[in-house]
Order: sequence, then structure tokens, then C-alpha cells
Amino acid sequence: MGHAALVHRPDLAALARSAHVDDRLVGLRDLTVWQTRGGRALVRCAAGLAGVLGPHLAVLALLVVAGGFVVALTGASAELYEQVGAGEGVVAFDRPVLEVMLQLRSEKANTVISAYTDLGGPVGMPVLTGLAVLAMTLAWRQWTPLVLVVVAAAGSLLMTVVGKALVDRVRPPMADAVPPYEQSAAFPSGHALNAVVLAGVLAYLLVRRQHRAWVRATTLAVAVAFAFTMGLSRVYLGHHWLTDVLVAWTLGLAWLTVVVVAHRLWLTVRQHHEERATS
Repeated sequence: MGHAALVHRPDLAALARSAHVDDRLVGLRDLTVWQTRGGRALVRCAAGLAGVLGPHLAVLALLVVAGGFVVALTGASAELYEQVGAGEGVVAFDRPVLEVMLQLRSEKANTVISAYTDLGGPVGMPVLTGLAVLAMTLAWRQWTPLVLVVVAAAGSLLMTVVGKALVDRVRPPMADAVPPYEQSAAFPSGHALNAVVLAGVLAYLLVRRQHRAWVRATTLAVAVAFAFTMGLSRVYLGHHWLTDVLVAWTLGLAWLTVVVVAHRLWLTVRQHHEERATS
């Protein structure tokens, strides 16, 4: 069976008999079916590498290459901050947006939002994510949740570290921030970046096991709302400029896309090997 089998819609009866059917479907959509020309090209590349390296190393190699590109993108984004001093582009909105947030503050709101933003911090986010991964791993008896989340978190951490080291942007003045104060560099917002990546990958894992459209829609809406409000909380508290959050969202979406595409490639290559073994 050639590589073409990887890009055409499989027989539905065979799909129903597959031991991994829950992994491959989101509703009625088969994740191993690639509709775009670029997607089919990726599948052919993964299949070719799998023939040499094996399926695991093939997808890992592609993931490393794509991850390197995203990290490079993080470094390249430092160029955008050459315009900070001149106040050009979207950076010009940083101070006005912070001024609006200052007007919205109250003692009660500060307390509530500070508690909320801690959920996305270096303690809260690993705990929440770890509990979710543990529940999924035990319930589904699979290592997939652990592997995907570890890969996603590692890339997110690397982008945060690279961005902060290269840009070393100063946070908003402490006089405009709600304590406790942050000491690390401002760019990018680690809270916002991690919220996009980890909430996104958890939502991806969940929707593959949810059979009702409204449940999947709710899961995705919760993930988007969490990432969006986590980013805004950082601006509200004066811990980040608006652009720190906007770029973090963008980088987070880029890495999340890489992780999801890599997993889809793995599912496709694995299905190919299963069909060859049974043919």
C-alpha cells in the first residue's frame, strides 16, 4: 500500500473496526484525512521518514524541526520591539490601555483577578494541568495526554525563556502595578502563552472523546475564554503591556498548531502501518 492511502478517506467499516477509532475522530471528522495540499505533502514527508526512521522518530524529527522554527520566530519577534522606543504600531496602545485598566480597578476586583491570574502562574498552571492529565491518562489508559502536554509545555517554556532573554523588555512601572510585583522581563507574557498552549492542548485531547457537538463547542469556548481572560488579567494588574500579551497569544497559537499537526501526523502514520499489517 503506497503513501496515497494516507491522504484518501478510509473505508468507514474499517474505521469502525479500528482499535484506535477514538483517537482519530473529532465528531465525524477523521483526523487522518488531510484536505489541503500542504497537509498531504506533510503526510508524504512523514511517511517517507517513517520508512527510514520508524513512525515515532519520524514524527519526532518533524516536531523538532517545526519547534525550532517556532522558537526562531520567538527570537525574530524581538525585532518588533525595536519600535517600542518610538511608540509605533500597536505598541502605541500599550500606555493608553494600561490607563484604562487603572480606571477600572477596585480593591475587590484586584483581589479576585490576582487570585485568578495565579491559576496561570508557575504553580497554579502545572497543578491544574497535571490533575487534568492524570485524570485523562487513568480514564483512557493511554500515555497520549501525558506525552502531548509535556511536549506542549516544554515548547511553551522554551519560547518564554528565549523571548525574555532576547528582548529583556521592562514591565510597566511598579506604581501602576498591583502587588505582588514581577521581577522577570516583560516579553512575552508567560501566563498568556502557557494559557493558550496548555488550555488548547487539553481542549484538543478532550474534544476527541466528546461525541456531542455542543459539548465540544463548550470545551473549546472554555479554553478560548481562559486564555483570553488570563492574558487580559496580566494587563489589568499592570504586570504586562498589551503587546506582551498579544505576541504571547500569537506565539502560543503557533506552537499549539505545531503540536496538534504533529499528533495528527502520528495518527496518520500509525493508521498506515495498521492497514499494512492487516492487508
